Amino acid sequence: MMHSIFYHVTPVIESPTINKRLGRRIMFKMDCHQPSGSFKIRGISHLMLRHVAAGADHFVCSSGGNAGLAVANCAATLNVRATIFVPATTKSSVQQLLTNYGAAVHVEGMVWNEADRVARDHCVAEGAVYVSPFDDPLLWEGHSTVVDELVAQIARPDAVVLSVGGGGLLCGVLLGMYKHGWREVPVIAAETVGAASFAAAVAAGRPVALEGITSIATSLGALKVSDEAFRWTSRHPIHSAVVTDQDAIRSCLTFANELRVLVEPACGAAMAAVEQGYPPLDRCENIVVIACGGNAVSARALCEWTTNHSA
Repeated sequence: MMHSIFYHVTPVIESPTINKRLGRRIMFKMDCHQPSGSFKIRGISHLMLRHVAAGADHFVCSSGGNAGLAVANCAATLNVRATIFVPATTKSSVQQLLTNYGAAVHVEGMVWNEADRVARDHCVAEGAVYVSPFDDPLLWEGHSTVVDELVAQIARPDAVVLSVGGGGLLCGVLLGMYKHGWREVPVIAAETVGAASFAAAVAAGRPVALEGITSIATSLGALKVSDEAFRWTSRHPIHSAVVTDQDAIRSCLTFANELRVLVEPACGAAMAAVEQGYPPLDRCENIVVIACGGNAVSARALCEWTTNHSA
């Protein structure tokens, strides 16, 4: 199992209250406890180390927050430059966190794809290394370490549930599952209405671009899922689950009230799929939920989401 100075081996925890209420065993892989606040530091640290070893000293990322924070965190440790392009929907608190790590922050566009176009142009102009938030084999290889840890922590589960934005976590988890012989274990790919690019790809038979992102779960806000994420649908049993913002927020409250941890709606979407019993979860006894984390959350934000998006 790969160990790193950048990220933690995160625990798997359970809640007897949740297990009793849902009538099955739910095991939470707590990547919300990573130093940068999300799973993304796994793949991003792996990618950046490879490029620093080859002489790179400037990294550019487009991000709604979590990928950028992973880049900024790793850049501070490696003593290299980080420039992060964020869309205008990125919370000011997240922008301040990026600045606190020493990253240069630029606000461009209203959605991630617009910020990404500017970031790529900046890389060319500066001779910097572009860091994709989700679409790079080095990212997937790094993210696969979450499964390396799981196989040492639990027995083979009946299903794995995770949230999907651009598909980086999905690709990494599947890579790890194949490495460790979990090839028949179904994966439930959870998204929110208004940010469901993976579900749109499944429906169309190919990756297609959404017209826009209307979900509160802006961390899932890639207009089009990666080609590699879609290709996995022909190799592995992957089930799409699309929940509402209200569902995701209620599951954020589940994390807060029953697991004593704050996560953003992008993470809550995975738990919402479990709470609603999306097939094949209704037939599964032992379920792993990847608690991917997220930085666009605070006690105040959770209260506001609950108030403004109550059913």
